[in-house]
Amino acid sequence: MISSHLKVGKLDIELRACMSKENFQVYPLIDKKKKGEKLTEKEIKWFIQSYTEKKIEDYQMSAMLMAMFIKGMDVAETAALTDAMLESGEQLKFPGKNVIDKHSTGGIGDKASFILAPIASAAGVKVPMIAGRGLGHTGGTVDKIEAIKGFNTALNLNTFQEKLNNEGLVLIGQTPDIAPADRLIYALRDVTATIDSIPLITASIMSKKLAEGANGIVFDIKTGTGAFMRSTKDARALGKSLIATSKRFKKKAVALITDMNQPLGNSVGHSNEIIESIETLKGNGPKDLTDLSIALAAHMIHLAGVEKTFEKAEKKALSMIESGKALEEFKKLIKSQGGDARVVDDYSLLPMAKVVTNVTAPKSGYIKMFQNDQIGLLLIELGGGRKSKADLIDHAVGFEFKKKIGDQVKKGDTIFEIHHHPHQKEIAEKIKSTFIKEVLAMSSSKVKTPKLILEKLS
Repeated sequence: MISSHLKVGKLDIELRACMSKENFQVYPLIDKKKKGEKLTEKEIKWFIQSYTEKKIEDYQMSAMLMAMFIKGMDVAETAALTDAMLESGEQLKFPGKNVIDKHSTGGIGDKASFILAPIASAAGVKVPMIAGRGLGHTGGTVDKIEAIKGFNTALNLNTFQEKLNNEGLVLIGQTPDIAPADRLIYALRDVTATIDSIPLITASIMSKKLAEGANGIVFDIKTGTGAFMRSTKDARALGKSLIATSKRFKKKAVALITDMNQPLGNSVGHSNEIIESIETLKGNGPKDLTDLSIALAAHMIHLAGVEKTFEKAEKKALSMIESGKALEEFKKLIKSQGGDARVVDDYSLLPMAKVVTNVTAPKSGYIKMFQNDQIGLLLIELGGGRKSKADLIDHAVGFEFKKKIGDQVKKGDTIFEIHHHPHQKEIAEKIKSTFIKEVLAMSSSKVKTPKLILEKLS
C-alpha cells in the first residue's frame, strides 16, 4: 500500500528503491560514459537518485560529471538528467500566467537581477527568484544580496509561496526541497572545472526553474571572455536547449544572447554591485546595465501578458524606474526578507573596503579587450569569491571600472580601482601587475564599442 504521506512531485526515495528492479553499479556507468556511450534514462535517474541518497561519493559523481563534460550528452540524456534533478525534490505550482522568472548564465559584474526583478514586480509580474551562489569565476546573486545586513535568503517553501502570492517578489537561495540533486551537483561543478557544459547547464537551470513554478522564463545567455559559453555559436546552442526544454514543459520562454567580453556595468564585487544596482533603480546607472535590465524586464512583462507588445512592455519597464516604483519594490523586498532597507539611502551600512589602489593605463591608446574571466578570478584572489566549497565571501572588496572597451585613455589614466583592506596591499599590487600583463589589451587605433544584445531566441 502506498503511504499517504507522499506528495505529488516529491521523490520518495524509499518507495522507488523498493519498486526498482534495476541493480546498477557506479563504476560500470562511469566507465560507460567515459567511453562516450549513451546512458539510458533509467541509468541516469538511478545515478542521480543514488547520489542524492548519499550512496554515491562526491569523488564518484565528480568522475561522472567529467565524463559527461568531455564526452557530451545527447537530447535524450539531457532530458533524462533534467527530469531526474527536477524529480529529486518538491515542485511548486502557481495559478495565473503572470509568474515569470529570469535566469542569467552568469558573468562579471552581472547584477541585473536586482534591477529587472523590482521593475517587473512593480509592473504587475510575480517574480519567484531561486538564485545561486558564485560559480567558477562568476559571482552569485545570493552572495551579493547577502551584503545587505540581515537579508535572509534561507526561507522555507511555504514562506516563499506566501511572499510571492502576497508581495509579488521574493529572492531565496536553493533550498533542500527544490532540486536537491542540483544543489549538491552545483557545488561540485564549481570546483571540478565541469561548469561550461550545455547539457549540465541546461539540467541545472531548468530543474530549478521548473520546480519553482514559473509559467515563463526569460534567459540571459552570456557569451565572450567572461562567460561560460565563449562563442556565440555555443551560446545559441544553449539558448535553443533551454527553450526546447521549456517547450517540453509547456512554459513560455525568450532567450537573449548578450555580450560578456567586459564587466556589466562598472562595479565588480558584492557591496559595490549592490550600490550600482540601487543607483540604476534611481535612474543613475551605467548605460549598458540600464539597457539590459530594461530589456530583460520588458520581456518578462510581455511574457506575463501585462502588455500586449514588447514595445509597450519596454516603455512600461522604463516608467517603473522613472516613477520610483521599482526602487520602492526593491526596498520592500529588502524589508520583507529581514534586511536593513536604510541601505538604499545610506551605502555606509554596507561592508566596504577602506583602501583604494588605482590600476592605470601603461600607455596611451584605446581599450581593445579584457580577458574578462580573469577579472573574476582576480576578485577571488582578493577574497570576493570561493576557491573551495567551504570558503567565506568577503562582501567588502571589489573593483570599480572607470574605462571600458572602446574608451580612449592616456598613459597614467585610471582604468579601474581595487577596493581592498589595509592588509591586502601586496595582493592588490599583484592584481595590478596581472591585470596589465594578462588581462588588458590595448590598440593604437580606435576600437568599436561592443554590441550588448547580440540575438533574441524565442
